[in-house]
Amino acid sequence: MTQSLASGAELIATSLKQQGVDIIFGIVGIPVVEIADACQAQGIRFIGFRNEQSAAYAASAYGYLSERPGVCLTVGGPGVVHGLAGLLNAQLNCWPMVMLSGSCDTDQIDMGAFQELDQVEACRSYCKYASRPTSVDKIPFVIEKAIRTSMVGRPGPTYVDLPADFIQYPIEDRSSIQALQLPKVTANVKSQADSQSIQQALHWLGKAKQPLIVIGKGAAYARAEEELNQLINHTQIPFLPTPMGKGVVSDQHPLCVSAARSKALKEADVVLLVGARLNWILHYGQSPKWSTNVRYIHIDIHPEELGNNGATTLPLAGDIRLVLQQLLSYKQQLVSLSSNSYVTGLLEKVKENVAKTQTSGQIGDDKAVLTYQTAFTVIKKILPQQVIYVSEGANTMDIARSFFDVYEPRRRLDAGTGATMGVGMGYAIAAQCYYPNDRVISIVGDSAFGFSAMELETAIRSKIPLLIIVINNNGIYHGLDSKDYDQSRNSNILPSTSLSPETRYDMIAEACGGKGWLVKNRVELADALNKALVLKDDTCVINVMIAPGGRKKLSFGWMNKAQKSKI
Repeated sequence: MTQSLASGAELIATSLKQQGVDIIFGIVGIPVVEIADACQAQGIRFIGFRNEQSAAYAASAYGYLSERPGVCLTVGGPGVVHGLAGLLNAQLNCWPMVMLSGSCDTDQIDMGAFQELDQVEACRSYCKYASRPTSVDKIPFVIEKAIRTSMVGRPGPTYVDLPADFIQYPIEDRSSIQALQLPKVTANVKSQADSQSIQQALHWLGKAKQPLIVIGKGAAYARAEEELNQLINHTQIPFLPTPMGKGVVSDQHPLCVSAARSKALKEADVVLLVGARLNWILHYGQSPKWSTNVRYIHIDIHPEELGNNGATTLPLAGDIRLVLQQLLSYKQQLVSLSSNSYVTGLLEKVKENVAKTQTSGQIGDDKAVLTYQTAFTVIKKILPQQVIYVSEGANTMDIARSFFDVYEPRRRLDAGTGATMGVGMGYAIAAQCYYPNDRVISIVGDSAFGFSAMELETAIRSKIPLLIIVINNNGIYHGLDSKDYDQSRNSNILPSTSLSPETRYDMIAEACGGKGWLVKNRVELADALNKALVLKDDTCVINVMIAPGGRKKLSFGWMNKAQKSKI
């Protein structure tokens, strides 16, 4: 029997397989169906989403967790535009990701072809590298370069444009594809910091009276947990993790001062920034949140990041693990702060604030209307410790951060540097694919969940068991109770932040083949959570009604302004 012809799609799939790609997130359509089919034939798992945004978010998160680029596949035109959200998200968070998109035939460019768009240019500003192969035989080269570029240096997204005629191109000699041998991109090129800068850093730390270590998600990505634990245990310097830096050193470590964040920032005189940036999350490194005399020792792989925002900064440019190892090689110069009154004061403030948090979770009886604090207290008591948290939403995410401890690195995902709403379902699916034997718990606000709720069907169809807890206050930031909502709606002055009261997100899960519960008090929440945790093969949604909040003024801790120039 005559062997069927191979195609460009098979060449694309083989190129991806040889680069170690084992999963692709995306949505198919003309002309990329053949690519997905060819990838599945190669043993690559394809997770078909309902919206390219969520698929791209999943790919970005998978890149963060795996330290290799997550791959997203989209159609052209609108599919690419939707996927741009994921490219931007990966760019802002510095995560490796590759987006592959179909495009019109090369001989139809500028003719008004189906879903025609100059996609390379559309993606370029969001990517480290964006390219279209110049010929079919260049496809393996461009895919290898996209994967390599996404990983080396500071990680980030890349884009590969795949014309329909290249995808469908007939290749008579299938053995030429099977014989393809690409150099697999492996470890990143790693460098140490300048030795003189290391000595200066040791001098600063040795003279510091009130030092602080800030752990960012860059440290989690770099797998720097062993070195950071050694450094903190030896020096007894208190540490503050950023939201996704949680778990690099356990939140239960006695020197974790997350619960005394404001005091730690204000009092620190020398700060060792490990894979964290002085952006809005850290108040630009400026007063009034920080002392006007604070100095920073900044470890980052990206030299251009060092010294940003006008802070007094000693740059340590290099791989985080290698730089920490350099510091640790001079242990005798790193003085312990075990008897320092500054440390004692921080730890006392931690105890005080933890006690306040615990008290806020005990307000009301078992039948009382839930609040963020009382709902989180019930959830924390029942959930096992070793879970992967996905956290999304404004108040939901901010308040949950102080309630739920993380014990291991890369086990908390949230809205990140871009404060991106809508990432929850994509992140949860990616996390469950990466951690197939662990429980993924997504605790999200009702507004945030609405961005990607139909990905419940994706999870259920793909046999990805998730537990989603929707904290439902009828609104964006703050919603209205039913009476206020009805009066406002009837008078056509409904606040822009309001959502329909008691929307049944639990029923969406049931409609898609999952399990759902609507709960309104502690007893119902505990009962639903215990039932959901037993169902290890089902996607479950617990719709948790809490007090709506009403017409409160919006206020968050990060909303301070950067310092104005005095020039």
